[in-house]
Amino acid sequence: MKRLILISIFLLAFLLRFYDLAGNPPSLYWDEASLGYNAYSILKTARDEFGTFLPLTNFPAFGDYKPPGYIYADVAPIAVLGLNELAIRFPSALAGTLTIFAVYLLAKKIFKNEKIALFATFFLAVSPWHLQLSRAAFEANLALLFSTLGILFFLSVEKKPYLIVLSAISFILAMYTFTGQRLFVPFILLILLFQFRNQIITNWKITFLAGLLGLILFLPLLKFTAQTIEGKLRFNEVTIFKDLKPIDDSIRFREEDNFSLVANIIHNRRFFFVHEYLTHYFDAFNPSFLFVKGDVNPRLSIQEIGELYYFDALLVPLGIFLLLYRKQKYRFLVIGWLLVSPLGPATARETPHALRMIHILPTYQLISAFALYGLARLVRFKKLFKSLCALIIFVLIFYYLHMYYIHYPHDYQGQWQYGYKQAVEAVKPYLNKADNIVVTLALGRPYIYFLLYNQFDPAKFQKTAQVEKDKFFFINVTSFDKFHFSDEEISYPPNTLFVKNPSHLPPNYTLIKNIEDMEGNTVFTVGLTN
Repeated sequence: MKRLILISIFLLAFLLRFYDLAGNPPSLYWDEASLGYNAYSILKTARDEFGTFLPLTNFPAFGDYKPPGYIYADVAPIAVLGLNELAIRFPSALAGTLTIFAVYLLAKKIFKNEKIALFATFFLAVSPWHLQLSRAAFEANLALLFSTLGILFFLSVEKKPYLIVLSAISFILAMYTFTGQRLFVPFILLILLFQFRNQIITNWKITFLAGLLGLILFLPLLKFTAQTIEGKLRFNEVTIFKDLKPIDDSIRFREEDNFSLVANIIHNRRFFFVHEYLTHYFDAFNPSFLFVKGDVNPRLSIQEIGELYYFDALLVPLGIFLLLYRKQKYRFLVIGWLLVSPLGPATARETPHALRMIHILPTYQLISAFALYGLARLVRFKKLFKSLCALIIFVLIFYYLHMYYIHYPHDYQGQWQYGYKQAVEAVKPYLNKADNIVVTLALGRPYIYFLLYNQFDPAKFQKTAQVEKDKFFFINVTSFDKFHFSDEEISYPPNTLFVKNPSHLPPNYTLIKNIEDMEGNTVFTVGLTN
């Protein structure tokens, strides 16, 4: 019976992650398109979009220097399924599904209880946080599978010490897949090393070899991250430690106190940075973020429900209490995992951030499962309690799924750059007829969509692309082949095809098509100059 329940949960997780995967979210946002086209370029030429042979540490993309893990994972799906939405999102959806099973094994090892493991597995299968990030090409979601496997393998060293090697490899894969894991893996390793210190000492030889292997594999990434401008770019772009406000506040307060000794100590800029960091750290546990509205970015949350369910607001505190009160064997691991997860994301300006903090999963689900099991054992009217719990959980989950699958694609289509695919389809019949094709920059990074949906030959793009890199090392493609990407108000010669914002159209043109969103609003106007 329990095996049947597990299979049912796994099938539910698979269905929720793969159903209408190509159509919801309603379009590929530009990072998804970039991941997909770079994987296609690797498939066709063994080079990234700009011609670098099999990049090891990064893909430049738009100047965000993406980790390579997801792109290489996407090569096989694109080879089999073609260059489309399903193939591009396939690694994330598959990783999300496999993470469900990994969490089942993890929960069994932690709690030694089948029911708790099934509860945790079910909670993650229907998690708004996990489902949202499993249905788009988010590198972080694939990295979550790797880091979860790393923890799972580490837990197995008691009986199978050699699995620590697989743990090391899994953690390295996580860091090569998502930037945020580079600030999570060191902290979770400290937790694991302390939790299993006796086993580590007993099996120090295999542990040393695993550590040495991990270090060797990590060195290229470390060199790129620490010694190159490109490697530091992303961190410098988002970190609070490049923010001038704490310094300005420090100077202002000290100036108001005539730069006295006391003022210089109390209002030292380092205290301001510490205060800002702690504020961002505790943002991770903001009740509105967790239980009410979720992430403010509509790509990361449907905005109608928190990252967790309302019932988690009761179960999570209760679960933490029970872990400590009952002195559960792995309480340090579970609670430590929960507490170290925001340490890296807290360095960023935007907090709380569901994507950067995805590695906090599945701690909430493990804790809630432990709490629900403990609560069920304590109550007197067990049948009534089970029925009431089932009803509440079902209603909340049904509401979330309804909002996600029915309303979300319409309400937030603009956040997913809806309209680009339709614009490319409208342009295709004129590719060989028009002398030039001019595309607006209004929706951002249009070139990648015209590469992707035209399945443009990567080798030809590498030869014809005009690329600009600004002072911040961001990369802009201004043209390739007959495509030009600009919003300059110039006079277009005859027989120029354009894809423009409807409020900035050239004179004397023949309308080809207005590209409309799901609500009937014009996103692009496609026309041909006379």
